[in-house]
Amino acid sequence: MLASLHNFLSLIKPIIPFMKKILILILFLSTQLIHAQENLNFGRQKEIISPQTNNDGTFTFRLKASNAKKVEIQGDFLIAKGNAPTIEPMKLGADSIWTFTSSILPSELYSYSFIVDGLKTRDPNNVYLIRDVSSVVNVFLATGGKADLYTVNDVPHGTVAKRWYESTGLKANRRLTVYTPPGYESSKGNYPVLYLLHGVGGDEEAWMQLGRASQILDNLISSGKAKPMIVVMTNGHTSNTAAPGESSKGLYKPIMMTPDVFNGDMETYFKEIIAFTEKNYRTGKNKADRAIAGLSMGGFHSLWISANYPNTFGYVGLFSPAVLPPANANSPIYKDLNAKLETQKKNGYNLYWIAIGKTDFLYKNVSDYRKKLDAMNFKYDYKESEGGHTWSNWRDYLSAFTPMLFK
Repeated sequence: MLASLHNFLSLIKPIIPFMKKILILILFLSTQLIHAQENLNFGRQKEIISPQTNNDGTFTFRLKASNAKKVEIQGDFLIAKGNAPTIEPMKLGADSIWTFTSSILPSELYSYSFIVDGLKTRDPNNVYLIRDVSSVVNVFLATGGKADLYTVNDVPHGTVAKRWYESTGLKANRRLTVYTPPGYESSKGNYPVLYLLHGVGGDEEAWMQLGRASQILDNLISSGKAKPMIVVMTNGHTSNTAAPGESSKGLYKPIMMTPDVFNGDMETYFKEIIAFTEKNYRTGKNKADRAIAGLSMGGFHSLWISANYPNTFGYVGLFSPAVLPPANANSPIYKDLNAKLETQKKNGYNLYWIAIGKTDFLYKNVSDYRKKLDAMNFKYDYKESEGGHTWSNWRDYLSAFTPMLFK
């Protein structure tokens, strides 16, 4: 018996170090598996739904915060109380879950955040996030109305591409977002182009993320309400080549007022974007095949670009536009506006469209600009909506403007 045991030990002795390594590896991998899957619900804990869509049109938000003393919710769906962001308290219930139920919400895309003991944070049970300049917020859709346009529906979809173009004037490679309509790749014809510009602090991703541009275009085109069109979304901050984190500039904190605002570079070198688009895509080459529109700073850019290139765009859309540059803006682009508008009027255009909310802080600026146009007998269409300087309005304006294009 002892001899047999001795023989067995003699046989396994050479592989004992190897077996030890295998055991260590098994222990290591099992530890890593536990950590890698710690967020998965293997323990079958009760799932937290937030936000929950209720049958009566309200929404319930939930956050588990065991040690919190105070939890609040901040969102654009809350009833405004002056100019400050509206904040409402959440109620503590069972299992350390804080809840808040909204009023009945009209159809819209909404955003919100939680505030836990004074610290603003995201909803860990809602994976849907959007960045706006340097802030990140959760979002949700209240469907059954205009937000159905912002929803991914079972319709033919366009293609969204990130394209880089070389700007000789700015001495940089810069990025665009380009939407091509359903059927573009399989067809051979030319398409009209809408150049769609963002507001201050935004970038070439803003209209796609916050504006739901591709969903709006897909749904309008599929229903026959809008012509199939290419949409080129630019980066209007010429000191940035692309959205934050998407360029060689690295991982920096975005700011709203970059040094290029009002320096005239965007307007001066915009024809490079047109040239790139018309070289790389099947587009019409006439004024009637081009539209330009934008919100806030993008509306400002649209106004001045169309005025400085007065025979280039058949359609112009100014959404809550800034109108005049500051007094110290000295680019030739901003000189002699009246004369440039007179030339634009003389050359003719299909549509000059202005829209703004009644409580927008730029309302008076737009009103004064309309008086200027009226005095010049410069024809335009005007839409006045409720609300202020908000993405809710700008999505509405895009939904109203695009069906009027290229008819």
